[in-house]
Amino acid sequence: MNKVILIGRITKDPEIRYTPSGVPTVSFTLAVDRGMRDANGNRQADFLNCVAWRGQADFISRFIKKGFLMSVEGRIQTRNYQGQDGQTRYVTEIILDAVENLQPRDPNAQPYQPNQGMQQPQYQQNYQGYNNPSHGVPYTQATPTSQPDTEAPQSFNVDIADDDLPF
Repeated sequence: MNKVILIGRITKDPEIRYTPSGVPTVSFTLAVDRGMRDANGNRQADFLNCVAWRGQADFISRFIKKGFLMSVEGRIQTRNYQGQDGQTRYVTEIILDAVENLQPRDPNAQPYQPNQGMQQPQYQQNYQGYNNPSHGVPYTQATPTSQPDTEAPQSFNVDIADDDLPF
């Protein structure tokens, strides 16, 4: 299976080009942060060549700009060609199948944060899941006024610093 999913920032404004038969294409470089820092504490990034065709190329050329955060999905493909000096050059590219803009539309808007300002849902009293304190208790013993425990399990309370994120 040859499948790649990446999240990174585009390094320059994309420019659309057309094949002689009129098919739109865009080539660009995506900077993807590595998960670790070097010995000096600096972040490292991989700069990966991406190619989009047809609808994705049109979308990228119209809505994506330098520095935008984007998610791409595709496959790795290698090719080679003869340089002007006669040397064989090898190129590895990600051929895109899907593209998603992760940048907010309003430049002053805050990035999307799931569950921001929302309360956790209240579970129904007759729910038979593990968060219901009456789970496993015969129905006649469960009090209809008891409230289920809505606190998330400890494994869900994960603190992630901005330095730990790859972008």
